[in-house]
Amino acid sequence: MASDVERVEEEEESATELLRDRFRLCTISIAEAEAKQNGMEVSQPIVACISDLAFKYAQQLAKDLELFAQHAGRKSVNMEDVILSAHRNDHLAASLRSFCNDLKAKEPQSERKRKKNPKNEDKAAVEVLHIADP
Repeated sequence: MASDVERVEEEEESATELLRDRFRLCTISIAEAEAKQNGMEVSQPIVACISDLAFKYAQQLAKDLELFAQHAGRKSVNMEDVILSAHRNDHLAASLRSFCNDLKAKEPQSERKRKKNPKNEDKAAVEVLHIADP
């Protein structure tokens, strides 16, 4: 039994390292592209430091989002959790709300979840929404 637990932990650690490496490569690529676009150079130690900080921030953000969803009694994270995570940054929170509203506006009306209106309870019992299997 202990070997199964150790194997799972090793697999999780391996997956985390793979994500960290891919994240680092993406961060380096973005930093170099931005520097080139702005006619600047960025040293590799600085890029590596920024990459590590960004990865740690993303890990903490993921934990916070998971806790927000658990606190709300859900098993999955939704857009409201992401917006809540930005509560200390007014500009970011406003941008996320705007992005969320844009997504909702582009979503077909039939796919949106609708809140029940007490006056239309009888209609809700009669109407059926058919959703095709993927």
